[in-house]
Amino acid sequence: MRYQPVRTTDAPSEPRLGRSHRVSSRSDLFPKLVSMQKLIDAQNFAVYRVSGSGLPSKQRLVCELENWGSTNPGLNKAFVEAYSEAMIEHIEKSLLPLMWNGRDSDSTAETLDFASFTQRLKPHLLPFAGVAFPVRLGSVGNGYVVFAAKFMDLASDLIVELHGRSCQIMMDLLSLDERRSPAAEALSEREIACLQLAGDGRISEEIAEKLGLSVHTVNAYLGSATIKLDSVNRIQAIAKAIRFGYIS
Repeated sequence: MRYQPVRTTDAPSEPRLGRSHRVSSRSDLFPKLVSMQKLIDAQNFAVYRVSGSGLPSKQRLVCELENWGSTNPGLNKAFVEAYSEAMIEHIEKSLLPLMWNGRDSDSTAETLDFASFTQRLKPHLLPFAGVAFPVRLGSVGNGYVVFAAKFMDLASDLIVELHGRSCQIMMDLLSLDERRSPAAEALSEREIACLQLAGDGRISEEIAEKLGLSVHTVNAYLGSATIKLDSVNRIQAIAKAIRFGYIS
């Protein structure tokens, strides 16, 4: 049986990548992950982040979110021991999804029409099959969204759909972490307004005219917002403000 994405004729499909509703805590990510899990009849999900920097040998996989369950306390440890080294090495070179087969002969993860765009991990190391979607967002945002099942046979469009959603999960997770940073102080309404207009491509003179402020005041607001967002310049501040949900 091939699992296909559920589509409706009276509404557009969910975008694979793009801005979603701003999440306020990690608990907001669980419904998204459960929805993805149900889409392919997986039994479990887990989100791993690559921790550490430098050589792959000095990095490790850290579990950020999971629903392995209290009845399976050893699954996370078994997964990390089986595949962490290969997954850390893989994400340095490729963003192709990873798939693996479980110990039993009927515990398999397949994608017949997309096999050339996936890579295989060593089989028969775990009691379940699965798929892992790599996401690379920078030194602190690299990781995987993983789904485990007894059996899965995934169509190509579903793999693309889940990979896009995995990217959004990792972006939301990174945004939550950065939002908790002391540097990411709350922005004032004037700072947000100036950043929004700057993000729309307006220069300081145009922003000043639009808001009825002096150019000096506009630059002061943009400067203070840049400092609060721990950014090196106005462009980075705009990017972070979008990621944090301050502006669109």
